[in-house]
Amino acid sequence: MKLKIALHLLFCGIVQLCMSQNLPSLVTDRNINSTFSIIAYDKATQEWGIAVATNNIYVGSSTIYIEPGLGAFSVIAETEPLYAINGFKQLQQGKTIEQAIVSTVSTDSLADYRQVAGIDGKGHVYAMTGSSLKYWKGKAGHLKGENFVVMGNQLADNVLTSMEETFRTSQGTLAERLLQSLIAGQKAGGQINGKQSAALVVKGEKNEWFNQIDLRVDHSVQPFEDLQKLLNYHYGRIRLNQAMFAIRTKNIARGKLLLSQAEPMIEGWNGMYSKLAKAYLLLNDEKKAISIISKAIKENPYWKENLPAFYCLRHVPEIKLLLDETTFTLADWNNAISILIDLQKSAESIDLGQKILKQYPESSYTNYLLAKAVLLNQNKSSAKSYLEKAIQLDKANADAQRLLTQLKGAS
Repeated sequence: MKLKIALHLLFCGIVQLCMSQNLPSLVTDRNINSTFSIIAYDKATQEWGIAVATNNIYVGSSTIYIEPGLGAFSVIAETEPLYAINGFKQLQQGKTIEQAIVSTVSTDSLADYRQVAGIDGKGHVYAMTGSSLKYWKGKAGHLKGENFVVMGNQLADNVLTSMEETFRTSQGTLAERLLQSLIAGQKAGGQINGKQSAALVVKGEKNEWFNQIDLRVDHSVQPFEDLQKLLNYHYGRIRLNQAMFAIRTKNIARGKLLLSQAEPMIEGWNGMYSKLAKAYLLLNDEKKAISIISKAIKENPYWKENLPAFYCLRHVPEIKLLLDETTFTLADWNNAISILIDLQKSAESIDLGQKILKQYPESSYTNYLLAKAVLLNQNKSSAKSYLEKAIQLDKANADAQRLLTQLKGAS
C-alpha cells in the first residue's frame, strides 16, 4: 500500500513538473523556453523591430535587444544576453552582423542550445540555430528574407513559412507587419506546448520617445490578442490626437475620419474616454459625448472623478443627475473652466471663471484660466492683468509665466 502511495505521489509530481516546464527543460535541466520570433528592419522609416512569443512568462525581458542606428538581436531557446552585448560591441567596431554573432558562438560552450538572429544598421541579417535543438519535439530553425529573419523552436510544421510569407506580403507600419507575422505563426500552430507571453518592440533613430514601441504581455491565456490590443491603443491614441488637431484647425472632414478610426482602436481604454468625449463636443455632438461618458462610468466607476470637467453638459438630465456641485473642489471647477475654454466657449468660460474667483479669490490657477478665456475674445490687456495676478499669488505658476512671456513678446 505504501509503495502504491509513493508511486502515485511520484507520478503526480512528474505530471505537475511537466505542466510547468517544456520537455527540453526537463531533460537537460536548463532554462529553456520554446519560442518563436521575427526580427526586421524598415529602410523607409529607419526602424528596427522584434516580435516574439513563448510558453513562459515575460518573454520580452530577455529576448529583445535593439540599438537604433546600430542594429538588433533576438536571442531565444536558452537565452544568453551576451550575444547582444558582444554583438553590439562588434558592430561598433565595424564587424559584419555574421561576425558579430559568430564571435560569441566561438566562445560559447552551449552555442548548440541557442537561437540567435541579428540585423545591422543597414538591414543585413544573419541567424543561427543551435544543433541540439533538432532533438527537441517540434520544428526548430530559421528563415532569412530581405531585411528580416523568422526563427523558432518546438513549432508546428508550417509556423516559420507562414510567418515569412505574411511579413513579406503584409502592409502597414513595421510594428503592424511584425505583429501580423507573429499572429500568422500562431494561427499556423504556434508552439506545440502552448503560449503564455508575447512582446513587440520597435525603435528608430528618428523616433521621439513617445513613438518608440515597447509592448509586453507578460502572462496571459491570450497573449496574442492582448498584444494586438496594446498596439491598437498605441495607434488609437495617435489618431485621436490627430483628430482633435484637425477639428481645431477646422479640417472637419479629416477630423471625423480620424475619430472614426480612433474610437474602436481605444475600446476598453477608459482613461482615454475624456479626450474622446471632448473630441465629440468639439464637433458639437453632445449625444455621442454623453454616450462615451456613460460608457466610461459603466466600465470604471472611479471614472466619475472626471465628471466635473463636463460641467458644460449640466443641462442634460442624465449628466445633471450625476453632478453634485456641493462636492466640487477648486480643481474640479478649474477643470470645468478649462474644457469650456477648449470648446471655444468664451462667454461661458469667463462667467464661470469669475464666479469661481469670487469663491476662491486667492486661486492663482483660476486667474490663469481667466486669462486664457478672455484671450478667446482677443482681450490681451485683460489677459495680462489676470496673468500678473496669478503670478503675484503664486510665483511658481509656470503656465501663467509662459503665457505672459508670450503675450509680452507678441506686443
